[in-house]
Amino acid sequence: MRHRAVALFALAAALPAVALAQSASEVERCFQNPAACQQGGGGTPAAPPAAPPVTVTRPAQPAAPAPDYATVLQGSEAERKRIQESLRTLDKYSGPIDGNLQSDATQKAIGDWQKGRGTPAVGKLTPQEAQQLNAEASRAPIRRIEPPTQTATPASPSPAAPSNAEALKSLQARLAERRKAAEPKAEAASQALIRDLKAYVASDGKGIAGEQFSAFAKWYADSKSAGRTISDITPAIDDYGQARAGAAVASEVNFHTKQGDASSSQCLVFAWIEGNPRKNPQVFSCDDVAAVEKWKTEQALRSAWR
Repeated sequence: MRHRAVALFALAAALPAVALAQSASEVERCFQNPAACQQGGGGTPAAPPAAPPVTVTRPAQPAAPAPDYATVLQGSEAERKRIQESLRTLDKYSGPIDGNLQSDATQKAIGDWQKGRGTPAVGKLTPQEAQQLNAEASRAPIRRIEPPTQTATPASPSPAAPSNAEALKSLQARLAERRKAAEPKAEAASQALIRDLKAYVASDGKGIAGEQFSAFAKWYADSKSAGRTISDITPAIDDYGQARAGAAVASEVNFHTKQGDASSSQCLVFAWIEGNPRKNPQVFSCDDVAAVEKWKTEQALRSAWR
């Protein structure tokens, strides 16, 4: 008990000194900063007010420029054609080299090239891409075109041209076929003429034969005045075919005449265009070949007889 009392006494003696030391220090602090002291002058000092937050403003980053596709699209025709040729060299394009970079085929080819490089396949080129494309094509190896492996079939030899004799024989055969087809119509036209001529002679110069063929009517009148009579009339087809105005006929007719005991023959060519009545009828001497051929030419006759 005696020792405990001594300890308590020592503690009590020390407390005033500590309190005094704290009081002096507190008084000095409050003197320098009165607002920092609590009401009543004691206790723990108040915490200083928090500083306002600082806002840091960073400058905005400039937006990336849009890709320049217009320069290539509006380039010269030679530059645009070169791009298509480069795409063709790289097996990306097989269309025409016309400089049209906006065609579907060209845009697809550009897109395929861009896709192969790992860039967006937009189908249009910037100037840098155009340079890279042309440079890549210029480095591409030249491909050699190998000849086809299959053996070409030898062309069959052309047939030899026919000789002159064979050509003439072929022409004659064709003409014979045409004449054979036209012969019935030509014969019918010639026989109709002979009936009209005989009727004219039998009626002593009356009938359509004289009306249509005025030159024949004059010849008949001259023969009658000279005392010649017609004993027989025989025809022979001279030509037949299609003309501008229809079927054209040229027929030789021999008139056998008598004058007393003497007999003679007169050959006339009757030419006309078939119709009722006959059109453009003409009579020529059988010796006047030029006049007969001129009439045929004027009628644009395409002969089936010769």
